[in-house]
Amino acid sequence: MRKVFNIIALLLLLSSCSLLPGRSSDKIAVARVNDAYLYRDDLAGVVPAGTASQDSTDLVKTFINNWIRQQLLLQQAENNLSSDKTDFTKELEQYRNSLIIYQYESELVRQKLDTVVSPGEIAEYYAAHQANFQLRENIVKAAYVIIPVNSPVIGRMRNLLRSESNKDHEALESLCQEHADNFRLDLESWMPFSDLQKAVPLSAGDQEDFLSANRYFEVQDSTSRYLVRIFEYKTKESVSPLSFETSNIRSVILNKRRFELLSRLEEDLFKDALSKKKFEIY
Repeated sequence: MRKVFNIIALLLLLSSCSLLPGRSSDKIAVARVNDAYLYRDDLAGVVPAGTASQDSTDLVKTFINNWIRQQLLLQQAENNLSSDKTDFTKELEQYRNSLIIYQYESELVRQKLDTVVSPGEIAEYYAAHQANFQLRENIVKAAYVIIPVNSPVIGRMRNLLRSESNKDHEALESLCQEHADNFRLDLESWMPFSDLQKAVPLSAGDQEDFLSANRYFEVQDSTSRYLVRIFEYKTKESVSPLSFETSNIRSVILNKRRFELLSRLEEDLFKDALSKKKFEIY
């Protein structure tokens, strides 16, 4: 089999390769399974531009081998199934119709859907659907700094992070850019507590107890010191804050607009066809 694949690869690489018998002159076959042929044109895109020669050969081998296996299975299935079980004309027509309608609706939405959602609309939706915005996990507004354990500025960073002064927070950001391995100083955005645990190796068996008892803490591993301050937190099953739901609400509003736009299209189309007697029901 390896020898066969090497021959096939050679055929693919040589523009002067011979035509296999029984095929039209503009198609070059590279593999056959009974009466089914795989042509060189079918391999377009299999090998990305710039791929090394050996890798190209391996990609071609894999593609051809998969095609052969699929054809063997397909032909075996066709030979063992009755014609009514291999006739998918109706399903293919329905699938084609669905694709055409989907493409048309997508283009219509692209051209006509108003995608501007104001803060007022978001706030109004949030106020009217508070019951839908219960938190499924604990979230926090937190800042953290990750710094080498032997850094000489740990003490200064600690003091700046615990400060309430905006000026000190600006000084901390400047210091972090120079000395920290990583940091997050966004005091306005909420994040899942689980995301904080991914960034900082903290152990919290009961998250709610931990959050209520720790507004500032530090942890350390073999290479880094982690300085963490929690400014605010909300526990799961409480009402999720608006800022945490803004993106989701915008998506809900846009999906509602999309549904209404397409519903109007369908209804207008039906009414127009009815008035012009474009269809009849017998």
